[in-house]
Amino acid sequence: MHAPSRSAELPIAILGAGPVGLAAAAHCAERGLPFLVLEAGPAVGANLREWGHVRLFSPWRYDVDAASRRLLEREGWVQPDPDSLPTGAEMADRYLAPLAEALAAHGRIVIDARVRAVTRAGLDKVKSARRAQTPFLIDVEHGDGRRSRHLARAVVDASGTWSTPNPLGGTGIAAIGESEAAGRIRYRIPDALGADRAVYAGARTLVVGAGHSAANAVIDLAGLVEQTGTGSITWAVRGARPIRAFGGGAGDELPARGALGARLQALVADGRVRLVTGFAAEEIREADAGGVLVADASGRTIGPFDRLVALTGQRPDLAPLRELRIDLDPWLECSRALAADIDPNVHACGSVTPHGHAALAHPEPGFYVVGAKSYGRAPTFLMMTGYEQVRSVVAALAGAEAEADRVELVLPKTGVCSTDLATGADACCAPAPEGARGCCGAPAAQDAPVPARVGARCGAAA
Repeated sequence: MHAPSRSAELPIAILGAGPVGLAAAAHCAERGLPFLVLEAGPAVGANLREWGHVRLFSPWRYDVDAASRRLLEREGWVQPDPDSLPTGAEMADRYLAPLAEALAAHGRIVIDARVRAVTRAGLDKVKSARRAQTPFLIDVEHGDGRRSRHLARAVVDASGTWSTPNPLGGTGIAAIGESEAAGRIRYRIPDALGADRAVYAGARTLVVGAGHSAANAVIDLAGLVEQTGTGSITWAVRGARPIRAFGGGAGDELPARGALGARLQALVADGRVRLVTGFAAEEIREADAGGVLVADASGRTIGPFDRLVALTGQRPDLAPLRELRIDLDPWLECSRALAADIDPNVHACGSVTPHGHAALAHPEPGFYVVGAKSYGRAPTFLMMTGYEQVRSVVAALAGAEAEADRVELVLPKTGVCSTDLATGADACCAPAPEGARGCCGAPAAQDAPVPARVGARCGAAA
């Protein structure tokens, strides 16, 4: 552990070397702030590489952070066609890898470095005296088994939620029998038409989840069935209709996202994919004739299946933050100030309030959660949001208060003005019960439009 003599010389620690984490490092580099990026995976963009075969629905013009672009262009980098759609692997190889090389001259990026805990040097969570003046202490476990500890003047947690997927079970905990069936279950989007073809060819496959990850999986798996002429695809969702996955069609400002939903609806309409609605998995058990059956709490059973794909979202890993004073929404586990805007129980259309350092700060001075992790369990995060988050946060850490406070973000609208409520009815900014969160983040009686250049339209998850 290295301890510079003056706290001002300590780096800003950035947890995670994905698009948002490296964007934070680029903003630090642009302002001359020392930084240390700690990445748990074996390379920058490790999470993107896990779904490297999947093509984003947002073109390159929306996928590159402004400070990162400026840094890269000084090194001679040329952005790919701004209207083309990159895959996860292309994002990692053509953007994040060269960005990491450019950042190496300005700070440190350490891979295979899993953060096990963040605390204050010499203090636990309870101690208050001189807390704000005490450096952060970061405990790291390296891929080769070594342990190291690092001091930092501030911590920006951009570690995301990809590594902690939700279980297949519909109650927030694993379904009965889920661990026993682990050999049949995948919690990532399978590369059904490529590397995973042999696993899913001819299989009876169940996909669980109502978001865009599930949509991609269903489409690829249906394509495999069409190519091979064998196997079957069942798609189960908890709601009455998979509205977010079906999307807004021609009303979506990202055409690829709208097209994804249209293709999905066509597969269901012509019977190539069986859609099961109102289904929350409760139990997985072996079938007499082979495979497994999946049942909900009412006893309704579907199957048998050979393979299960659980794409039910992710949740933040909060264990490393146990010794910090953080203030999270009690059910979304997101930054509390964001909860009303992104709560999927009520959030439908309208405007997500532009937010920066003030909304992302916690009672622990100098600590921020950004990127997908700042949204906790909410499923609507977009990279563009994260880029604006870290621009504001780094400006605040640099003491540029006016720049930190000025937050502008306009996201491409989804064309969807509805939420899949328990009743199955569509709701567009429907009134919320008294005391509950209002639609689109504003109290129900105050649903007012947000100025166009200041508001950030809600978007669907990548």
